[in-house]
Amino acid sequence: MATTAPSAVPQTGASVPTARQYIRYLFLKVRPEWRHAVPTEQHAQHQAELAEVLAQFKERMAVLSAYSTLGTRGDADFALWMVSERLEDFQDLQSAVLGTTLGGYLDTPYSYLAMTRRSQYVDRHVHEDGEGEGRRTTIRPTNRKYLFVYPMVKKRPWYRLSLVERQAAMDEHIRIGHEFPRVKINTSYSFGLDDQEFVVAFESDYPGDFLDLVERLRGGDASAYTERETPIFTCVAGSVAEVLELLG
Repeated sequence: MATTAPSAVPQTGASVPTARQYIRYLFLKVRPEWRHAVPTEQHAQHQAELAEVLAQFKERMAVLSAYSTLGTRGDADFALWMVSERLEDFQDLQSAVLGTTLGGYLDTPYSYLAMTRRSQYVDRHVHEDGEGEGRRTTIRPTNRKYLFVYPMVKKRPWYRLSLVERQAAMDEHIRIGHEFPRVKINTSYSFGLDDQEFVVAFESDYPGDFLDLVERLRGGDASAYTERETPIFTCVAGSVAEVLELLG
């Protein structure tokens, strides 16, 4: 008689793993020779080819959003915000992009990899929609006009503080954040996956709100333990076609 393998039966009291997503923020820059050496009449064809490739991946990923950084950064022209349950999707997309004609003229000045996870600090805080912030294991973009992205590294003494001390600092941090309801935060975690420890992305239709929020946070206790939170990217949302059209 067939029996169920022991590994298929949950152990009593064992916790069920929380589903997570992989996140990648990919920043790309077009080499000058594409604008100067490639005939202008071919630009639209190259852009359309790349847009078609990205459209195929948009169907298989949880999130694939395009943003222009033209005019807001000198070292990147556009960005892709990608979310997937499969890490390999990012490899497949990068390979497909490089296989296009325009892809041969693209450099990758920045790329940040992270994952979602439950936060140990914010389970008791609730958003207006009634969902606890600590359950942020699924990225749900709000499709606001601007996205502000930066990697972050905490000083090591932060991790040697007691949980009570860290919680008090984060309670202040979260309280300040709630003073700016028009700014939506997306926190992801990179421990062991990439050079940074976190990647933070804020969505808003009001850049001034984000500027004021960051200034307020600088005076908080948690900010004193920040080692690095640059570079910071101001990204303007658009369709893939719109973002690529701005390139030239």
